[in-house]
Amino acid sequence: MDVFSRTFLPAAAETGLAVQTVSRHMPVFRQCVGSGDATILVARCARPDRPVDGDYLLLLTHRRLVVTQQTRVLHRLRLHLNTELRELSNVTWSPDPRAQAVELAATAIDGVRERFVIRTQHPKQVWQLDTLLHHAFRTRLRKPEERVVATIGDAPAVAPAPLLRPLPTR
Repeated sequence: MDVFSRTFLPAAAETGLAVQTVSRHMPVFRQCVGSGDATILVARCARPDRPVDGDYLLLLTHRRLVVTQQTRVLHRLRLHLNTELRELSNVTWSPDPRAQAVELAATAIDGVRERFVIRTQHPKQVWQLDTLLHHAFRTRLRKPEERVVATIGDAPAVAPAPLLRPLPTR
């Protein structure tokens, strides 16, 4: 059993998703996520700007964010978002324990701002989601420090040593 399979079902059970829902979305997730990628979060979510579009299921791994949509009428699945975490910019989330929800927003590589609301069953789960999102987006995605290797036109501070030295004559 690979890493994704070992971590996906416990993450889905932690948020209270039905086995039927998880098994229905699993083939789509399997196509998007590698077998060595561990699942951080699987949760049902909604889009606050489009509440009648259907049901969404969000999968967050250490490398990817995948969101699937199930249409209301025909119950068809379609892939809504599939992106690597490093390709997302301006990622924000706001926990609201009174509403028992966390709103997650990120800008995809194509410039589209995506917003999702993840509802929880208990206010304590809001803070657990906050910790998971912090771990996924803040601690793991540090931008590498910018390094300047060489600048064109700068003179070297010390003259370089000659590579070839003349042999002494006898």
